[in-house]
Amino acid sequence: MENHSPFRSVALSWGSALAILVLPAPVWALDATIEGVNDKMADNVKIYLDSLDGSQYNINRLRAEVARLTQEAIRVYGYYEPQIDIRFDNEEKPEEVFLTIDKGEPVKLEVIDFTLQGDAAEDKPFKQAIADYPQKKGDVLRHQPYDSLKGKLQGLTIERGYFDWHFTDQRMEVRPWAHSARLYLGIDSGPRYRFGDVTISGNHIVEDRLRNLIPFETGDPYLSSQVAEFTNQLGQTEWFGSISVRPRLDIQKGVLALPEQKGWYYAVDDDGIPTPVRGPRISSDALISAAALYPPKNPSMPIDVSLTPADRHQFETGIGFATDVGPRLQFSWDQPWVNRYGHSWDNKLYLSGPDQQFSGNYNIPLDDPLRDSYRLQYGLRNQDIEDTQSFESTVDFGRRWVFDNGWEQTIYLRATYEDFTQGNESNEVLLLYPGVNWTRTRTRNPQFPSWGDRQNLTLQYSSESWGSDAEFFRATGDTAWIRSLGDNYRFIGRLGAGTIETDDFAQIPPSLRFFTGGDTTVRGYSYESLSPEDSDGKLTGGQQLFTASIEAQRRITGKWWGAAFYDAGDAFNDWWPDELKKAAGLGVRWISPVGPIRLDVAHPFDDPDDSFRIHFAIGPEF
Repeated sequence: MENHSPFRSVALSWGSALAILVLPAPVWALDATIEGVNDKMADNVKIYLDSLDGSQYNINRLRAEVARLTQEAIRVYGYYEPQIDIRFDNEEKPEEVFLTIDKGEPVKLEVIDFTLQGDAAEDKPFKQAIADYPQKKGDVLRHQPYDSLKGKLQGLTIERGYFDWHFTDQRMEVRPWAHSARLYLGIDSGPRYRFGDVTISGNHIVEDRLRNLIPFETGDPYLSSQVAEFTNQLGQTEWFGSISVRPRLDIQKGVLALPEQKGWYYAVDDDGIPTPVRGPRISSDALISAAALYPPKNPSMPIDVSLTPADRHQFETGIGFATDVGPRLQFSWDQPWVNRYGHSWDNKLYLSGPDQQFSGNYNIPLDDPLRDSYRLQYGLRNQDIEDTQSFESTVDFGRRWVFDNGWEQTIYLRATYEDFTQGNESNEVLLLYPGVNWTRTRTRNPQFPSWGDRQNLTLQYSSESWGSDAEFFRATGDTAWIRSLGDNYRFIGRLGAGTIETDDFAQIPPSLRFFTGGDTTVRGYSYESLSPEDSDGKLTGGQQLFTASIEAQRRITGKWWGAAFYDAGDAFNDWWPDELKKAAGLGVRWISPVGPIRLDVAHPFDDPDDSFRIHFAIGPEF
């Protein structure tokens, strides 16, 4: 026997009512089949009809709404008097509408009148925007170009410092009965603002260093892109946790205007108080108009910069894996600013089975901190790879320049001590040598570039005349290119070369000899396994190096890409080798949140075992 409590019944009733109120009503959407117009126009009609909820109308009202929306969708293409035949699949509860559209005669442009006033009348981007208008007299009217031009002119006024602009005319006169249209658009830009004083607050770095990053001078014509560039350059220093660069209007019109009428807060009992003699009042509109009679010839736009320091100590750890070295661990300790002059200091510890490194860099920025600086680098490295066992300690001091064309130049003096065994040879050397490096990297979308290139050239020279244990000249260079064809094809090419000129190769440590093979050079061979060999078959390292690679990639779906590649290269002692090592293979790429993950299967053509090798790596190509 069931026992129903009154409380339970009431609760169920209220719960059912609440569910009915909360649950959304179903949307009665209409599918549309359209004939008589081209695909673009038909698609636009469908877009307009998508917003129509058929459940809100009876059949006659629904027919009228379909007609109205269809006319609006056709009108933007210049057809204002279409004939529309509307049929529904079911008059009681229609789920699909069939439209047969006769566009009728189009409306054509009779007048195009665009004008510029103010300083913008002589500003090239404004004149170019009007000159690029795609329609001319006699063309069928389309709304989109006119709306686009309005938006572009508005955007230019803000970008180029015309803060007092206004439209003097913005009319689209359509005469459907005459099948004609007239377009009017006028803009008065007013004067162009100039950059005013830059006020910097909250900075912990000497102000002169920051002002050297400003890409404009006081009095230059205002450009919002230069404000963005200043913000970007402040960010590149890594000195700040937050950055705010804001323009501030220097003239506030109407500040002195008096209220026209008393508000409720003026209501007082004035019985018995003599009425004062009132003089003429000045309205806010009058004051603004008066101010406009004598505007400053070149109004200024001050810039306010507000900064907060970045964390002085930053720590980061990373765990990864690559087939070249297996599991790897990295720990970094960075100090983006050490003192008020913007010096920075970073230290890194890298650990893997065959390679352990500790390195540091102390950076001393000069007057232009992003383009000119001194650096002090130091490091310890222990390697046990193939037939190489080496312990290396290095320190160098150099100067770095960044040029306007994107190239970076570094000139340095390096001291290296290395205790090594290479094959059957063991030695200890102390080297003191200068070097120069030129490099440039350009990319679009650095995480997975659709376009980019990298160039790198390094020259080094050591001489016994200043106490170095070996005399040599060493040169290395490499280039890599990424290009795309549409959105689904991507191509990568690489070339690398190196040479060492010396009379005593035994004195050259493994860190300066050439080895190749691995994930980023000649796939199909293990990391740095390609080099000349001694009589026992042990690697000795080479005096020359050459590598080349070509890779084609195609998008499979979404963030997944397939790849096919061909690599060639070797390290050798006599230029040119009798034969280069070659490999080819297939791979897959996934664009993950932490960067591309690459998996390759490569077949080495010169391996006597005719084997395959799997290569796995994380991170962009360069």
